[in-house]
Amino acid sequence: YAFCKLFYNCANIVNVNKNFLPATTLSDYCYQYMFSGCRSLTTAPALPVTTLAKSCYSGMFSSCTSLTTAPVLPATTLANSCYDGMFYYCTSLTTAPELPATTLTDSCYSSMFKGCTSLTTAPELHATTLIYGCYDSMFSGCTSLTTAPELPATTLATFCYRSMFDSCTSLTTAPVLPATTLANS
Repeated sequence: YAFCKLFYNCANIVNVNKNFLPATTLSDYCYQYMFSGCRSLTTAPALPVTTLAKSCYSGMFSSCTSLTTAPVLPATTLANSCYDGMFYYCTSLTTAPELPATTLTDSCYSSMFKGCTSLTTAPELHATTLIYGCYDSMFSGCTSLTTAPELPATTLATFCYRSMFDSCTSLTTAPVLPATTLANS
């Protein structure tokens, strides 16, 4: 919990130096809700870490309503709930960052972009093996999202796609669902 909620609801922070977070090793919950509620924040710091810790970025930029661009997320080794709600209700965010991980963890992308009403493009999702709650509510409430990403998995896990596109009112085409082995919810 090293920097958990450090700048929570600091509504007047406009930007953060790109190299503000130089850590190369993270600990559980270390940046959780760090900038949550920073409504004037327009620029996010770089997040160079490739191996994540449990809930490390959970809610990190939630309700940063002026954030227009997400930082690059190069992580390929995820941890449970690592990106859970990271950009929750970032209503000015227009483009999602690339998500290169191919192996998922419990709830890793859960609610990541929930309520991002300006998001028009979803990132490509590379994983073919899903895990509990991995994409749960990921794009829920993204009312400007016009194209859903491909969903290549053939075996599902409990809650993996639950409410993934709930209230995405601008979607005109549903993705192909090649899954042949289903799971609860």
